[in-house]
This record gives sequence, structure tokens and C-alpha cells, in this order.
Amino acid sequence: MPTDAPLKVRIGFGLGTGTASVQDGSLGSLVDALDGGGWDSLWLSEQLGGPAPDPLVALSWAAGRTERLKLGTAVAVVPGRNPVVLAKQMASLDRLSGGRFLPAVGLGAVRPAEQSAFGVQRAERAPWFDEALGLMRRLWTEGEVTHRGERFVVEGLRPGPRPAQDPLEVWLGGRAPSELRRVGRLGDGWLPSFCTPAEVDAGWKVVTGTAADHGRVIDPQHLGALVPYAWAPPPGEVRAAFEARRPGVGLDDVLPVGPAALRLLLERFVAVGASKFVLVPLVEPAGPGGWAEELSRLADAVLDLQT
Repeated sequence: MPTDAPLKVRIGFGLGTGTASVQDGSLGSLVDALDGGGWDSLWLSEQLGGPAPDPLVALSWAAGRTERLKLGTAVAVVPGRNPVVLAKQMASLDRLSGGRFLPAVGLGAVRPAEQSAFGVQRAERAPWFDEALGLMRRLWTEGEVTHRGERFVVEGLRPGPRPAQDPLEVWLGGRAPSELRRVGRLGDGWLPSFCTPAEVDAGWKVVTGTAADHGRVIDPQHLGALVPYAWAPPPGEVRAAFEARRPGVGLDDVLPVGPAALRLLLERFVAVGASKFVLVPLVEPAGPGGWAEELSRLADAVLDLQT
């Protein structure tokens, strides 16, 4: 339920879609270091084309070797999936992990190859998502579900197992006006990426205003940001690609370089009400042993911000 309590800052760690952690065998050492090092959560992204593992499979594997680490998808793609199957997978992961699953879901990357692989045309993704998420929520809470929609038909299904969390809260990402309104209509939290604190502040006003228009209230604790970081200035091609993707927004405004810049950016996010963070390295350390040094360096810079 929404609360006026002081913000509870939590800091997790994420891997991007280009991660090599599965191929080089380093994912286990990363998971172990996060679980024992005071980090809040591990977040895995989804992309069918590329080296990143399936997030639900990898998080299930991580759940089995950890005791306290929360496990998030950033994000799991909904359009193209059977929502009944996806709801059961997520409920199973939450139940088996003891309520540690943090589902953040989305429409998928705006890339022709990805959209083709998921089998859903771009114009169809939003209505698919809206119907599927509503059905998934019913499958997590109702004893028997009958649904006759434009895309899915369920007749008298008795779903199970139930998620350990009640409710299982779903976070959404996105920055576009339509995406912000969708968070307000359907989401329990907002986790945008590659945003400035000013953009998060303005976007949250749209999210909460839309929620109010639909008779909803989103907990103020449920505002976060996925924050990429680097230890050295990125090469020119990275800067050029970002500026092409986000014209008018400087890379320096969303990609802190070095521990001092990272801490300052998180403090600026906290100042506008954000409290849940996922840090994602622009460049991953080489080899299994590199994660211990990486996380130690990060911890010294930011973990004391957790409240």
C-alpha cells in the first residue's frame, strides 16, 4: 500500500543484453558476491538475439544458490508470449524463491529482428501487452479464470501455484508519453533507463497523474531508475550511438564516469523521489575474479546510500 514513510533506498545490480557472463562462466561468482555483499537485487535483461540468457531461467538458477538476493527482470518481454504460461512461470519463481521475484515487464526492443523473432508486429505490441497483463494478474489472484479477449481465451482454468507475494507487483519501464500513461494505468512501479533526474521527475508526475485519473494510487516507494555507469570515458562510437538514439540528451547526463559521478547522480535521483536503483556496467570485468573487485569498488562508492 502507498505510504508516506521515508524513502527506502535500495541498490541492485544488472547485466545488459550484451553480457558475457554465461559464456565465460562468471555469472555464479557475480551472484555469490551480490548475495553476500549487501546488494539488494540482481536484474537480468532480455534479448532473443545475443548472448544474454533467458532472464526467467537464469534468475531461477540464481534463486537456487542464494538466500536473500532479490531477483528482477529488466525487462521481460510480454508480447509474443502466452500470458497463461508466463504467469505460471513467474508465480513459480516467486513461490520457489520465497517471494524474492521482482517482475519488470515491457513491450520489447524497437528492433525489427527482435519483433520478428517474438512474432508480434509493432502496432500490435501495446494491445497484446495490455490484455496479457490484465489476464496475468487474474491468474495470480483468482481461484478460477475465464477470459474471452481479442487475443486470448481461457475457459474455467484453475491456476497455480500462487505467488508468495500478495500481490505480486509488476513494474514497467519506458519514457515515451504513451509508455508513461501505461505505467499509470497498469503498473505498480516505474523503472526507466537512460534518464536524467529531471526526466524522471517529470515522468513520475505523468505516471501518478494518470493513475489518479484511473482511480489508482502508486506507492511513492515504487520509483526507480536503471543507471549505466563506466570507470573510463566511453569511446566515440558509443557516444555517437547514444546521441543518435537520444537527441538533445547528453551522454554525460545519464552515464556517470567514475565513483564520484555515480554517487552524485544517485543522490540527484533520490532528491526527486527515486529510491530503487539498478546499476549496469558499460563494460564488464574480464573473468570470474573480476566481479569481486568490481562490486567492491561500487560498494565503497554507493552502498551506504541504502536506508
